[in-house]
Amino acid sequence: MNAPDTDPGRELLARVFLTRVLEPGDETAGRWLREHGACEVARRLRGGREPLPGVSGKRWAGLVARAGKAEPLGDLRVAREAGVRFVAPGDTEWPGQLDDLGDARPVGLWVRGRADLRMWALRSVAVVGARACTEYGAHMAATLSGGLAERGWVVVSGGAYGVDGAAHRGALAAGGATVAVLACGVDRPYPPGHSQLIDRIAEQGLVVGELPPGDHPTPSRFVLRNRVIAALTRGTVVVEAAYRSGSLVTARAAQRLGRHTMGVPGPVTSGLSAGVHELLRGEAALVTDAAEVVELVGDMGELAPERRGPVLPLDLLAPGARTVLAALPSRGAATAAEVGRGAQTTEDEAIARLYELRSLGYVERHGDGWKLTRHAVISVRAGRSRC
Repeated sequence: MNAPDTDPGRELLARVFLTRVLEPGDETAGRWLREHGACEVARRLRGGREPLPGVSGKRWAGLVARAGKAEPLGDLRVAREAGVRFVAPGDTEWPGQLDDLGDARPVGLWVRGRADLRMWALRSVAVVGARACTEYGAHMAATLSGGLAERGWVVVSGGAYGVDGAAHRGALAAGGATVAVLACGVDRPYPPGHSQLIDRIAEQGLVVGELPPGDHPTPSRFVLRNRVIAALTRGTVVVEAAYRSGSLVTARAAQRLGRHTMGVPGPVTSGLSAGVHELLRGEAALVTDAAEVVELVGDMGELAPERRGPVLPLDLLAPGARTVLAALPSRGAATAAEVGRGAQTTEDEAIARLYELRSLGYVERHGDGWKLTRHAVISVRAGRSRC
């Protein structure tokens, strides 16, 4: 085994070269990098005569052909002109949590934007979901992301149509931070319809990708991009996803990495929520707003407020008074003795409670009988409707 080269300049240039040659998430190539170092792997690919183990002759020939066309200095020049920098493992800006991907770790990341990627990733949440989302899905993604941004969390998504775009816009509208992880070169926004949005993200946040300048997306690159979103963040929230949605790939990657996985429920009749509901039947947590997300991914004590319905006037009555009130008929009057029997208490206790309720406007006396006021009838019916 060759000792990895420790020259930082040569190492960076070798990794820039390898982003043009290797596909994202290639675990065989990741093993080469771990065992030989980037400089040696780049040397072997340039030479072409010393194949590395684990690949067929045909695949090695394909990699060598790519290597022959790679121009790392040219890629760095194009990147610099586009305001893009290259961040490699070991750099001060490298997010250490990406190392959890093992041999599937990115060779490096191309980053567009002024913020520090490592610092932003420390307090980030992924919000992903269907491209062809409903109005409900777009609303939930934007509202949830805006709430996260207001709480100081960075929203990470894939820059796609639908939920991704709504998540980015929600964070930006709240004046917060957002990161778009692309499956193509960060100097060429994709999809084209989101060019303005991705440019705005680059101005206010960060645009990140594994592929060198000018490289194009493919279906497999979209899928492999999702592992970066999952690893980069503390947790992944899925807002609308059908059974075969790519956002479920992100969620499952998050689960494998030990990150929090969350889902926003939708109508049980909606096919676009079927994948989310399947997640929720497993290990994913159900969330409905940003506070519930932060309770899971945040620090100790960042709890969501207790959820409860509106407080009704009846809720403020003492338990004994509520029992006596419930023992009165909804129509007509009853004697104190009858009320006491209905409330399973003594007649004297019933009388005391009835006078208390009269002072509050719930009952009125008619001779020897007691009956509910019109106000009380409405209140009692409202209380019963909550049961």
